[in-house]
Amino acid sequence: MSTTREATSASPTDAGLRHGVMSGPELAAQAIANIAPSAVIAFTAAAIFIGAGNGTIYSFALATIVILAVGYCVVVFARRHASAGSLYTYVAKGLGPTGAYLAGVSLVIGCWGIAAGSLGGSVAYVQQFLHLLGLPVDGVGWQIVLAIVLGGLATLFTIRGIRLSARVSLVLELVSVTIITILLVSALVWAGPKAWDPAQLVAAGSNFQGIAAGMVLGILGFVGFSSADALGREAKNPYTAIPRAIMWSALVVGILYVFAAYTQIAVLGDALATSASPLEDIASKIGMPVWFAPILTFGVGASFFAVVVAPLNVVGRVLYVMGKEGVIPERFGRTHERHLTPHRVLLVAGPLAILAVVVLLAVGSQPMDITVWIDTYGTYGYMIAYALVAIACVAYTRRMGMPNKLVWACAIIAVGAMAYVFFANVWPVPAFPLNVIPYVFLVTIAIAVGWFATLRRRHPEVVARIGNTETDTLEGVG
Repeated sequence: MSTTREATSASPTDAGLRHGVMSGPELAAQAIANIAPSAVIAFTAAAIFIGAGNGTIYSFALATIVILAVGYCVVVFARRHASAGSLYTYVAKGLGPTGAYLAGVSLVIGCWGIAAGSLGGSVAYVQQFLHLLGLPVDGVGWQIVLAIVLGGLATLFTIRGIRLSARVSLVLELVSVTIITILLVSALVWAGPKAWDPAQLVAAGSNFQGIAAGMVLGILGFVGFSSADALGREAKNPYTAIPRAIMWSALVVGILYVFAAYTQIAVLGDALATSASPLEDIASKIGMPVWFAPILTFGVGASFFAVVVAPLNVVGRVLYVMGKEGVIPERFGRTHERHLTPHRVLLVAGPLAILAVVVLLAVGSQPMDITVWIDTYGTYGYMIAYALVAIACVAYTRRMGMPNKLVWACAIIAVGAMAYVFFANVWPVPAFPLNVIPYVFLVTIAIAVGWFATLRRRHPEVVARIGNTETDTLEGVG
């Protein structure tokens, strides 16, 4: 395969994407920004409470355990392999080219879907924020303008460099989490002795079925948590830093979810089930100053924007590796002559996300509905990728002669949970358009499988390379 350089000025050590520039905290920022905990806190606890009631905190706790199980399977690979290919490369180590290709396609669908869906959420909250400031930004026209501007900025940040985009994501998510944490702590102080809610500790009035159903939404609140594994080329000490970033970000976010759910239930009680905006309701109930409302709205909007940026980074790197290997056109396996980022992929993925949101806005869809619809589409991709990496981890450790009792346990938890989440999203059959989204996803996968079958028939040498591109083998820019 050609190794044509796009920039003759680059040093031989600059291998495509820039090596060793990101610290552990920056990797964790990528992972946390991809999860977007602030956006999840704003809505998910209320949705879970409808079915799980006082057992909501246990739904989040069980979801955290499932995600840590998936994370452990990812970490087994991350400790030995560094690549921009993320789960695509890892699955190849256990399941070969076919499994790797399916994992890569599923991961790209997941990341792109979460990025595009979150753009809708960002539009909704930025519009509300500007409205609270007294600016006349009502109507679909303004929503479309915001989608183009915010999506364009997200794409620009990813092209300008991973450190820039990771730091933007980190700052925005830290601001958002800080604002929400201040609100929740203030609410507990306001509640005084009533903040102690033993009914939640014993899940009074709840049953396992409701808690398990709530766990589905809890798991969805973590999708994208392993995104730091796509930064093997840019990370300092990737074999240590990436595993730590994956596991610690999942654990910290899980604890945050449990705390946020407990506080919302303790303060709002049964009213949480009917609340359209629990955080705003809490702020109003405890008498937060008038100026706090726009700050809170900005915080949630910033969280949504951060999760537009972070998944695009993963899309760019997975497709970059696919381009290097010839799975997709080779021009996508080259990097920017100055920023050393996969700009050609990003200049397709970013505008496609903007286009999807603009089209849905133009036909009369509400921004938050767009978030739910496209995020759901993306989540199916993540579930397939997570299940495949868990299965691949079992096969890999067995072949390598590594102790794998814990791997087996984690894989069973991960695959079982992903299967349950998928089933819970298609049965009982949800209302339109959620009822057709699984079939849209399956059609996308079918098209990708068709491309793979053609590739296998015409270029078997390319298929043999799938998922085998490690960090140190990609030399030179492009």
